[in-house]
Amino acid sequence: MRKVICVIWFIILMIRCSSEKDSIIMTVNGPVAASKMGVSLIHEHILVDFIGADSITEQRWDKSKVIERALPFLKQIKELGCQTFVDCTPAYLGRDPRLLSVLSDSTGLNIITNTGLYGAGTNNKYIPKYAFDETADQLAARWINEWNNGIGGTRVKPGFIKIGVTGGNLSDLHKKLVVAAARTHLQTGMTIASHTGPAIPAFEQLEILKEEGVEPDAFIWVHAQNEKDLNNHVKAAGMGAWIGLDGISNDNLQDYVRMIKKLKDNSLLNRVLLSHDSGWYHPGEVNGGDFHGYTILFEKLVPLLRREGFSEKDIHQLLVINPAKAFTIGVRKI
Repeated sequence: MRKVICVIWFIILMIRCSSEKDSIIMTVNGPVAASKMGVSLIHEHILVDFIGADSITEQRWDKSKVIERALPFLKQIKELGCQTFVDCTPAYLGRDPRLLSVLSDSTGLNIITNTGLYGAGTNNKYIPKYAFDETADQLAARWINEWNNGIGGTRVKPGFIKIGVTGGNLSDLHKKLVVAAARTHLQTGMTIASHTGPAIPAFEQLEILKEEGVEPDAFIWVHAQNEKDLNNHVKAAGMGAWIGLDGISNDNLQDYVRMIKKLKDNSLLNRVLLSHDSGWYHPGEVNGGDFHGYTILFEKLVPLLRREGFSEKDIHQLLVINPAKAFTIGVRKI
């Protein structure tokens, strides 16, 4: 009965969004009109477990303790006006849809989780064994199933595809992840967010997506701040890709102003996504170890951008309009 009610609710919301000429994002508690996404943090974490795909299990953490630790930080950003929190922890690194659903209910934040696999890291430590042998289509079928039926026996659906690749030329395995992500996008409309860093793998991924018939608009170049040649930001954004500048800290604010200015000066502010890549409850450490909050963007970077001449319209573009467009569910097909 619950499943039937959920399906009816989804259909009604889809019709309502269509009638309002609106689109949706997919949160851990169901679809929400993209126009309701509001001020958003597009790359953060609640929990990350680096033990590896062969050893990870949800029994390694106590959900109640994670909630107790994370809740004050989430309430803090809610009070600062944040409405949507994108949790980028992938499968086999601590993705926990039930945990995120509880935190969404407790805070009133829209929280978005993901499907996909994370290929970055030493010796593909976070890739499960099956992924080495399965084809791109078989991997895509797994991710599409999570979109259609929910993650791990829950009703929680992913709102984007999270993959990860190495910082150099793509290996065959990582190329396969990109192909699988492209094919998943074409079937679901979920945006692809790829942990990438330097420009070389970013452009290799964009070329694969092109071959698969996927527009660059469906791709977020995650951790683009690690590419020091800002002309590559301009090139990728000019192609239509999203430029994820998502490692904001107290130590790099001027660097972020410089990167954002470069894109603005090239009329590409509408391709920029900002966040901290912060949080990170670590299972196995006392009280989850050091947990870093999510407020620097609001309390320090935004005031700094204003002092540097960015208008309120610019700030709204960065924090509201861009995230909604980036995470809207919709196939971007060439």
